[in-house]
Amino acid sequence: MALAKRIIPCLDVKNGETVKGSAGDPVELGKAYSDAGADELVFLDITASFEERKTFTQMVERVAREINIPFTVGGGVNELADVERLLNAGADKVSINSAALRNPSLIDEIAGKFGSQVCVCAIDARNDADGWHCYVKGGRERTERRLMDWAREVCDRGAGEILFTSMDHDGVKEGFANEALAEMASLVSIPIIASGGAGKMEHFRDAFIKGKANAALAASVFHFGEIGIARLKEYLRGEGVEVRV
Repeated sequence: MALAKRIIPCLDVKNGETVKGSAGDPVELGKAYSDAGADELVFLDITASFEERKTFTQMVERVAREINIPFTVGGGVNELADVERLLNAGADKVSINSAALRNPSLIDEIAGKFGSQVCVCAIDARNDADGWHCYVKGGRERTERRLMDWAREVCDRGAGEILFTSMDHDGVKEGFANEALAEMASLVSIPIIASGGAGKMEHFRDAFIKGKANAALAASVFHFGEIGIARLKEYLRGEGVEVRV
C-alpha cells in the first residue's frame, strides 16, 4: 500500500504572532489545525533574530503541549545547538535552508547526531531564464546552485525530507510547480513536500498525482478558511489519493 499523502499547514511566526491569515496566537491556530485533521504542522520564525529566539523557543514549548501531530520548526537554525534547543522544546523536525547552502556539512551533522528524520532541508528556487536556481534570504538572493543538483546533494548528505518552494508559484494560487516536483521525485529517494501555489483543492491533487509529491504545504488558503482540511481530504480520497482521515 502506498504511503498516505500528507497535508501540512504552515504558520509564519514573528514576535510570537502568526503573520499570514487570521494571525493571532500560533498555539491556538496549531491546536485548531491538529484537531481539524492536519497531518503535520510547519512553524517558521520568519525574522529569527537572536533576541527573538527565546520568544520562539517558548512558543514551540507551548505548541508541543497542545498538539498531537508532528511539527517542524525552521528559521534561524545555523548550528547543532539550535537544533538541540528546538528539539528539547518539543519540535519533531527542524528545517534548514540558507544555513545549509552556506554550510552543506550542517546537513551531515544534523543527520549524524539526531537522525535523518529530524533534518528537513527547505529549498527556495526560481525558474530563471537559465533554469532553476536556489535562492536565499526569502527568495531575494540568487545562488549559483542549480535546484536539481542541490536536491540530489541534500539527499546524499542525509536529509530526511525536502521542502521545495517554487518562488514563481508562491502566493499566486494557480497550482504547484508540478513538472519540477516530478523531476525532483525521480532524482531523490526521500519524501518531497510541495510548497508554493495552493489556491484550490485540485492543486493539491495535481501536486500528488502529477508532481509525485509526498506532502503538500499551504498557508493562507487554510488560515482564511478557503479550504477546510477535512473537506480537502474527502475530495482527495474521491480523486484516488490515499490520505489519512
